[in-house]
Order: sequence, then C-alpha cells, then structure tokens
Amino acid sequence: MAQKPMENARAFIRANLRLEAAPGVPEIRLYRAHAQSGLGRFVGDSASPDSPPYWAHTWAGGTVLARHILTHPDTVRGRRILDLGCGSGIVAIAAGLSGAASVTAADIDPNAIAATELNADANGVTLATLLADVLDGPPPACDFILAGDTFYDPALARRVTTALDRWGVPTLVGDMGRTPLPLDRLDPVARYDVPDFGQPHPMPATVFRFRLKQSA
Repeated sequence: MAQKPMENARAFIRANLRLEAAPGVPEIRLYRAHAQSGLGRFVGDSASPDSPPYWAHTWAGGTVLARHILTHPDTVRGRRILDLGCGSGIVAIAAGLSGAASVTAADIDPNAIAATELNADANGVTLATLLADVLDGPPPACDFILAGDTFYDPALARRVTTALDRWGVPTLVGDMGRTPLPLDRLDPVARYDVPDFGQPHPMPATVFRFRLKQSA
C-alpha cells in the first residue's frame, strides 16, 4: 500500500507534465508543469494534504547549484553526494552527470521522489532516492551535501543549519537570497542569473559554501 501514492505520482507525471529542457540548465530534461497540468488534482497524494507541488517547478536555488556543478564537475566528481530536499532532482541529476561516485536524493514528499526518479531515468542517471525527513538523524552515507532552496522558511532554516553543523559534512547551498539564510555562516562561491518560479526574467542566485562550526 505504501507504494500506491508513488505509482499514482509516476502515472500522473507521465500523463500531465512535459519532459523538456530545464530553464537555465538545458543539459538536463525535466518533467515540468504547464498551464494544463492540473496539478491541483494531485496535491492530496503528497506527504501533507496541503503540501504545494514544489517539485513540478523550477526554483533558483536548485537551478544555480545544478548550473554550477555542470560548469565545474570537479566539485562533485568521485564524491558520494546527498541532495538534501531534492524536489525535481535537478541537483542530483547534475551531480550524476558530473561524475559523482554515488548520489542520494532525499525529500519528504513522495511526489518529489517519484518525479526525481522519472527525471533521473530521462537523463540516463542512476541514483538512490530516500523518502524521509533526515534532519533529526545522521545523514545518509555521503561526503558532500548539496542543498538547494532549503532556507525558505525560518523554522526549516534553523533545522537545516543545526543538522549541517551536527553532520560536519562539506556543503554547498544554492539560494536567491531569501531572508532566513544564515548569511553569517555562508561564503559565496559563484553567482549566476537563473530562472525562478513566478519570475518573468532570470535573476541572480548564489552558490554558497556552508561554514561549519569549529569544534570547541
């Protein structure tokens, strides 16, 4: 029974979303929403009945990370990658295309996991998916973390920051400058103009290196 929502999601995505080049990252194809997608009919199969279908849209934080990884594949090559809050899987797919040793894409939304698996298949990328809230426990086996658009809410931003400090794993963050970002813990690495959902034109977004707390 646990698999039924995932099966429903895969069928809905194939039938209603369009597989097309991702804006800002044309090397990657994604199943993307459009005006006739009817996403409102499917929100109820999400992790929460009120959970928006973030996975069906392009967001600046994930796009800027994917763009940076594909431009600088040495960032992930040979490393075990965790894509934290994978959404559509664009970041995980970029890591897979860039030579990561392994990629785990984690999200709390079964629809996001279904979309990530379909998108990975469409791009010829092998990855593992994890349907779980990993922030309160140990991270999946990895030696590098990619976190796109994970600081949009103050409470979530605090949880992510606490988890990254506890895990002690090098991390890159992608964001377009949301207020909850812990800027005192982030060092800019690169900036690109990329699309963001609901914005008419590309906008600047930044790849940051998360500065881990020093042990006492």
